[in-house]
Amino acid sequence: MKRIASYILIGLCSFLLQEAAAQAVYKQTVPPLANEKWWGGLVGIAHQMPYASETSWEDLSRNNYNNQVVPLMVSSEGRYIWSEQPFRYRFSGDTLYIQSEYERPEVVQAGSTLREAYLAASKAHFPPSGQIPEEIFFSKPQYNTWIELMYNQNQPDIMNYAKQVLVNGFPTGVFMVDDSWTKYYGNFEFKPERFSDPKAMIDTLHQNGFKLMVWVCPFVSPDSPEFRELDAKGFLLKKKDGEAAIIHWWNGFSACYDLTNPEAARFLKDKLREAQQRYGIDGFKFDAGDVMYMQGDYAYFDPAANANTFSQRWAELGLEFPYNELRTSFKLGGEALVQRLGDKDYSWNAVQMLIPGMTTAGLLGHAYTCPDMIGGGQFSSFLGVTPANIDQELIVRSCQIHALMPMMQFSVAPWRILDEKHLAICRDMAHLHERMGTYILQLAKQAARTGEPIVRSMEYAFPHAGFLDCKDQFMLGDRYLVAPMVTPGTSRRVRLPEGTWRDDTGKRWRGPKEITLDVPLERLPYFERQ
Repeated sequence: MKRIASYILIGLCSFLLQEAAAQAVYKQTVPPLANEKWWGGLVGIAHQMPYASETSWEDLSRNNYNNQVVPLMVSSEGRYIWSEQPFRYRFSGDTLYIQSEYERPEVVQAGSTLREAYLAASKAHFPPSGQIPEEIFFSKPQYNTWIELMYNQNQPDIMNYAKQVLVNGFPTGVFMVDDSWTKYYGNFEFKPERFSDPKAMIDTLHQNGFKLMVWVCPFVSPDSPEFRELDAKGFLLKKKDGEAAIIHWWNGFSACYDLTNPEAARFLKDKLREAQQRYGIDGFKFDAGDVMYMQGDYAYFDPAANANTFSQRWAELGLEFPYNELRTSFKLGGEALVQRLGDKDYSWNAVQMLIPGMTTAGLLGHAYTCPDMIGGGQFSSFLGVTPANIDQELIVRSCQIHALMPMMQFSVAPWRILDEKHLAICRDMAHLHERMGTYILQLAKQAARTGEPIVRSMEYAFPHAGFLDCKDQFMLGDRYLVAPMVTPGTSRRVRLPEGTWRDDTGKRWRGPKEITLDVPLERLPYFERQ
C-alpha cells in the first residue's frame, strides 16, 4: 500500500508540475478571417507557405530547418504577429495557435493586405538600417568552391576554378573558399600543406577581378592551442558545471565561442581582422549558428540568453564585415546581411522551393538573399556526376531562376558538368544578371530605405487578385514579373495581373490574363510592366 501511495504521490506531483508549466506558457489563439492565409517563422519551410489549414507544431527555439528564424507571422488580410523571443505554432482548422515561454504575442491589424502587414511589422520591429552589403553582390555572380573541392580546399584547385571562370567567359565576382581551408576549427591560418602561398593566391584573384571570402564557424577544435587559450579567458560556451561544452554538429564534436559574451565576440572579431590583414581576405561566409545544434543545457555568459540569442549574436558579428554571408540567423530583418537559402539537393523538387524560399525570406525582412547554389548545395548530389549522367536541363533552369534574383551563386562548376550548348545558356544567364545589376542595386538601396523586399510574391504585389497560392512566378521589384521554368519541359502557363506587360521577346500582353508560353531551353520568360 505504501508503494501504491508513493506512486500516487509521485504521479500527483508530476501532474501538478505539468499543470504549473502549462499555466506558465503564454498562449494565443488566432481565429481566421475570411480567405486569410499566413506566412512566417521559418524560411526553411517556405515551400509549405501559405500554411495549410492543418499543420504540425513548429518550434522556433529547436529547429531552424537549415535557414533563418524570425518570430514573425504575416497574413494576406493585413494582420501580423511579432515576438522578441521564439515561440511554437501550428494551424488547426485554419486557426493559428501560438505558445511562448516568454511573452504573449499580440495580433496587430495593420491593414488589409500582405504588403501592409509586412511593412507595418518592419517599421515597428525591424526597421531598415539604411545600409546594404557590398554592391558587387547585386551585380556579379558568386563562385563557391564547396561542391567542387568539399573538404579538400587547396591552392592549385582554387586557382584552376577561378581560371575556368575566365576561360569560359563568365563574369568575375565574389569568390568563396569554403570549409577546411584552416588548420582546424578556431584557427584562421591556411593549411600550409595545401596552400603554398595563400597571400599570393589572393593577390592573383584580386588582380583577376575577384573579391575573396572564406568560410568560418563559431566552433573550436578541442585540445588545440586556441581551445586552451579561449578556455583560460572564459570565452567558450560552458555547461552548468562550468566546464567547456562540447557540441555535436555536422562536422563532429567541438567547443564553441560564447558569443553572448561581448569580450568573446570582440576577441573573435579581432582574430578575423588579423586574418584579413595577413592574407588580404575581403570577408567571410559565417556558417553554422543553427539553433538545432545548440540544444544543450548551457550556462551562457548572458544568463537571459538561449539558443536563439546565440544565433543572433553570431549573425551580428557578420555586420562587422561588409563582405558577409549567413545561412541562418535569428531576427535581424532590415540589416545589411547577405542571407542564403539552405543547401538543397539536386532535384526538380528543390528547384520548385527556390521562389517560395526567396519570397518568404523577403517577407521576414531579409531582402539581401541568395537562392542556394545553382543546381543545389548538397555535395553528395554531385558525387560522380558527368555530362553524360546529369540532368543538364535542371542545371540550366536553376541558373535561370538565379539570374533575376538579387544574387546568384555557382558552386558545381558548370563547365565540368555541362556540354557546350547548356554551358552557353548558363553563361548568358550570368551576363543577364550582370546587365540587370543596376536595377537590382536600385532595389537593394530602396530596401535599405523602406524595408520593401527585392523579390516579392505575387500576392504581395497584387493582393486579393487570385495569387495566394502562386509559387512559380514572382516580381523583381515592381517592374518585372519573372516566370521561369520550375518543371521539366518547354511550355508553361503564366498568370498576368492587370495592366500592360512586354515580355522578353518584345511582345505586349494585356492583363489580367492567363497565357501559355513556349519556353525553349534557352528562354527565361519575364515581363516588364509598361
